[in-house]
Amino acid sequence: MGAGAPGGAGGPVRDPGGLRASLAGLTTRGRSFLAAGAAAAACAYVLGQGQLLRVGLLLVVLPLICVLALHRTRHRVTGSRRLTPGRVPAGGEARVQLRLENVSRVPTGLLMLQDRVPYVLGPRPRFVLDRVESGGRREVSYRVRSDLRGRYPLGPLQLRLTDPFGLVELTRSFSTYDTLTVVPRTQPLPPVRMTGEANGYGDGARRSLALSGDDDVIPRGYRRGDDLRRVHWRSTARYGELMVRREEQPQRSKATVLLDTRGVAYEGAGPDSAFEWAVSAAASTLLHVLEQGFSVRLLTDTGDSVPGGSGGHGFEAKGASGGQESAEAAGLMMDTLAIVAHSEGAGLSRAHDALRGGGSGFASSGGDGLLIALLGDLDEVQTEMVARMRQRSAGAVAFVLDSALWAGEPSRVEERLRRLRDSGWTALAVPPGAAFDELWRQAGNAPLGTATSGGWG
Repeated sequence: MGAGAPGGAGGPVRDPGGLRASLAGLTTRGRSFLAAGAAAAACAYVLGQGQLLRVGLLLVVLPLICVLALHRTRHRVTGSRRLTPGRVPAGGEARVQLRLENVSRVPTGLLMLQDRVPYVLGPRPRFVLDRVESGGRREVSYRVRSDLRGRYPLGPLQLRLTDPFGLVELTRSFSTYDTLTVVPRTQPLPPVRMTGEANGYGDGARRSLALSGDDDVIPRGYRRGDDLRRVHWRSTARYGELMVRREEQPQRSKATVLLDTRGVAYEGAGPDSAFEWAVSAAASTLLHVLEQGFSVRLLTDTGDSVPGGSGGHGFEAKGASGGQESAEAAGLMMDTLAIVAHSEGAGLSRAHDALRGGGSGFASSGGDGLLIALLGDLDEVQTEMVARMRQRSAGAVAFVLDSALWAGEPSRVEERLRRLRDSGWTALAVPPGAAFDELWRQAGNAPLGTATSGGWG
């Protein structure tokens, strides 16, 4: 079985308990047959009635024959599952297709198919299949959806086998299962220009140098595979070895998305809580900046970046020109946001250290780049910590979720926003039900280092 791929063989159903477990599968009707047969045999022995004995034996033997028949054919039914897609946004639907194949030489009796799914995905799907001929197959499907992000197992698939007389009912399970990943909801963001973006791609500062003449070219040694048309003969004569013009490197914009996951920074729970709003906003931001060609990393208050490594080291998700690599990085970050939960930390010092240390060139180029922070409640100490994060960024935007606002109380965030503004942040308060695309537009239009708040639908 494979998620999002053609259904693979699920293998035969297994019977871990052997013949004894099969006997335990006798239905109420089957047990009644046994009891009636035993009673008839006892009466025949007492009364000396041979005909009654035959009836009693028939009533006893028939359920046992059904048990043996099902016991011998249990390994000849295979199943598969196909989950499409394997990753859906919260509130979206995924389609699960089940296929059952009878690989034995005899037809099956009545079958009941049941797939185990978590309660949050909806009721447990059950299907009744009539007789499946030898070599025949049946396909059924159902849909699952969840308003809560997370990773949910589907399976194992359970098959309930019955005989034509309804005397025996055996439940068997396949050994494999799939996983449905429900990622946060995202929304498209307007293409506004943020402070910290690079001026372009492909030309960079070296073009201005090249316009001054060949003397400004910075050569490097020849490597196998280099185009001979790029050989710089003047440098070759000067150094006594083959030199080529250094290829122009694109100036790629950098961005760090900081998600505050501290449990003490948020109040409430559920799909409409402040924390879920922050997670959804972080997901929307990541996808948007990747589409705009940024090199992106996701950082949390614990100091860990995604994927791989702590402190933000060893990671760079390339933007639109990154192709397959960009898609894989985006998928990995979305998978991480699908299961991110509150951290037990009380401060943002680890995130500050990660930003100061950089990683994958985020700090090696002088710390330039865009910092976008989704923050919960900030006390005075944490406000100062966030203010210091601005020092290594060319531009910084903070979306601050005030728990008092979300609880319907007077805001307590204005003083914190003013401190962030003084340190160079563009800070915006997030009221309940705020539309993130409108907040994003305001952040792009706001002058650098401003504090903004207001009402949004």
